[in-house]
Parts: sequence; C-alpha cells; structure tokens
Amino acid sequence: MKSETELGRLRAGEKLTLSQQLRMIITLSVPAIFSQISSIIMQYIDASMVGRLGADASASIGLVSSSTWLVNGVCSAVAVGFTVQIAHRIGAGKDREARAIVRQGLLSVFCFALAMSLAASAASGHLPVWLGAGENLRGDASAYFLVFALFLPVQQMNYAASGMLQCSGNMKTPSALNILMCPLDVVFNFLLIFPTRELTLMGRTLTVPGAGLGVTGAALGTAFAQLSVCFLMLGALLFRSPQLRLRREEKLHISRSVLKTAVRIAIPAGAEQIFSSGAQVAQTRIVAPLGTISIAANSFAVTAESLCYMPGYGVGTAATTIIGQSIGAGRKDLTKRLGWIVTLFGMGIMAFSGAIMYLAAPVMIGILTPDPAIRELGASVLRIEAFAEPLFAASMVVAGVFRGAGDTLVPSILNFVSMWLVRIPLAAFLAPQVGLAGVWTAMCLELCVRGSLFLLRLWRTPLGKSLGKR
Repeated sequence: MKSETELGRLRAGEKLTLSQQLRMIITLSVPAIFSQISSIIMQYIDASMVGRLGADASASIGLVSSSTWLVNGVCSAVAVGFTVQIAHRIGAGKDREARAIVRQGLLSVFCFALAMSLAASAASGHLPVWLGAGENLRGDASAYFLVFALFLPVQQMNYAASGMLQCSGNMKTPSALNILMCPLDVVFNFLLIFPTRELTLMGRTLTVPGAGLGVTGAALGTAFAQLSVCFLMLGALLFRSPQLRLRREEKLHISRSVLKTAVRIAIPAGAEQIFSSGAQVAQTRIVAPLGTISIAANSFAVTAESLCYMPGYGVGTAATTIIGQSIGAGRKDLTKRLGWIVTLFGMGIMAFSGAIMYLAAPVMIGILTPDPAIRELGASVLRIEAFAEPLFAASMVVAGVFRGAGDTLVPSILNFVSMWLVRIPLAAFLAPQVGLAGVWTAMCLELCVRGSLFLLRLWRTPLGKSLGKR
C-alpha cells in the first residue's frame, strides 16, 4: 500500500515531497471518510425505515439521538487515550510497546463501556421525560435507548479496535468492515421493524417474515449488525495486524504510566464530547416545545447533515494517525506542515459536500420521510447549515491534528466556549421567534465561530512532543 510506504518513510526520517505528502493524506483519508459515512448511513437506514411508521416513531428516535451521541462520545474518549499513544509508539518504531497498549486499552474500554451501559440502562425509562417528550413518544424513545445502552460495550469495542487499526496506518480494513455493517443493518431492520407481510417481486408474491417490533426493532437491527462486525474487527486487530496482533510470549501488563497518559488525554476528550453532545441534548430540549413536526424535521435534518460532515471526521481521523506517527518519529520538520495540508484538504472536501447538501436537501429529507410538512421544514433548515460546512471541517480536522499530538485540552475548551456561549443562548433566543429555522441559524453561526477559533489555534501553537519515552 502506498500509504504504508509513505508512512514508513515518515517513520524512517526520509524526505517526503509535497506530492508524496498529499498522496499519503488522500490514501489515508479516503477509507476513513467511507468508514465515517457508513456509520451515518446506518442512522439514515434506521431513520428511513422507521419513517414509514409515522411521525411519532421518527420523533421518538430523534428525541434520544443526541443522548446516544453523548454516551458514545464519553466512551470513545477512553479509546482515544490509548490510540494516540499507539500511534506515537508505532511512529517511534516501538511496536512491542504499542501491542502492550492495545491489550490494556481494550480491557479499559470494555470495563468503562460496561459501567456506562448499566448507568444508561437505568436512565432509559426517565430520559424522555427529562427531555420534555409527550406521552405519545415516551414508550418508543425509552425502548430505543435501552437497547442502545445494553449493546454499548459491543459498539465501543468495535470503535476501539477500529481506531487502533487506523492509528497503525491500516484504514482499509476498518472501512470495509464498517461498510459491511450497512447491508447487515438493512437485513436485520427489515426482519425486525416490520411485521410478517406479503411482497410482490418480479410478478411473484412472497411472504416475508417479520417481528413487527417497530422502533425497538430498529435499535436491535443496528445492535446485531454492530455485534457481527465487532467480532471481525477484533479478529483483524488481534490476529492479522502485522504490528498489533497478539504474540504468545507477550502477556497483559497494566502500565501506570500508560494509564496515566490515557486519563490525561481522555478526560479533556470526554469533556469535549460532553460539552458537544450535552449541547445537542439542550438543543433537543429547545426544539421539543416546537411540536412533533419540528422534532422529526430536526432529527432528519441532523441525520442528513451528518452524511455531509462525516468526510470531515474521516479526514480528522487520518490527521490523528499522520500527526501521531510524525511526532512519534520526531519529524518536527514535517508535523506543522502536514497539519495545515490535511486541514485545507478537509475544508475543501467539506465545501464540496456543503454545496451538494444545499442542492440536494429536498431529496435527502424526502428519502427519510413521506410527510410533506416534515420534508419542507427539514430541507429549509438543512440549507441554512450548508454555508457553515467548510469552517465546520476546520474544527474537526484541527481537533484531529491536536489529538494526534496528544493535546485534547484546548480543543475541549474551544468547543465549550463555542457551543455553550454562542449556540445554545442564540438558539434559545431565536427558537420562540422564528421556530426551527432560528435554531439552525444559531448552529450555522456557531460552527463558523468554532472553525475560526480552531484555525487560529493551529496558526499560533506549535505541536506537542511524543508521549512515549524516546
């Protein structure tokens, strides 16, 4: 693989031309982009299939979606604390130390996710009430969140294994497996959401079995797809990865220094996720009084927009790998330059996806729901957000750059300032005045502010030193 060759040159201290740097960024970014998009396509699938059940069913998922992101974000921060260290060790040529961190990291992620699973399960019955849902939404919303909570350890082990493979430079395997989740999700959803029914295919009538579980079936379908891929992802990491696979002679060892560094990285990263996802929960609370149509339109618009901004997260993932290995290899000559190149690349990708989102907004929302009122409102607010996508990309990619450097504190602070001092107050002020459009105008302005702050941070700050001992 060319990306592996160029990463090898990076680790070896060899000179890389601009074209080689760009090729490395592109070949690492593209699989990561597809991997991120696949996760949103699964949400798209769930939303589209549940949308056939009516506005209430759609709104019930939308109501708790921000809460699922909050829990996921906190758990994923634990994995980040270890994956960054793995990238630094690989960059420094210390593969044995990297494997030791893999074993310790997987155990830590599982234990933390299990604890979060128990807490989230206990809260599932009360969450819709806390979010201000009406009686018509509470049952389905609680059931969906409960299934999500019960399968959280599976989801997080899949996430951790995927991140560890990516930080080693292997982007293709996680991407392929995450893409595989999409058809699995369709099959499981098809069998679990709808009741047994007759379908006409090529002139023949077929009886298709179904559990008829509705919203709960959508949650179970996603969970079963994640479970299937989790085994494959762990197998790829533990038995097939050239650098990270298990060795019989290497035993599990808990390193206090590794754990301490992981905590130092994970706490700000977790706080960032809490700030961001907590703001999403607060935004949901602001939207809830606007009615079922607004709740459903907001949920569908968020899902549709996610499809467009996931390329930014994909480039951010590649940035973490590139910067992490560059710092681990002691390449001060390239680290800052690579940070800017990958950031500009991400902004360009997102400018293009923003244009597509603006033009295709009615189609994107139309796929998710047949309700004309929801479609019209969802498309209108989605077009507002399109203008912020390039600067949104800047915040995501620069965060990935600093994550690769082991710096998660300042990005956390910037996200807090942007989300809670700009977005939420402005959304709370505008929502009663102009409805859902006011909420999304606040989002657009806040993302522009956030992106500008991250670019300023990248411009003024030198990147960090390796977290491993040299």
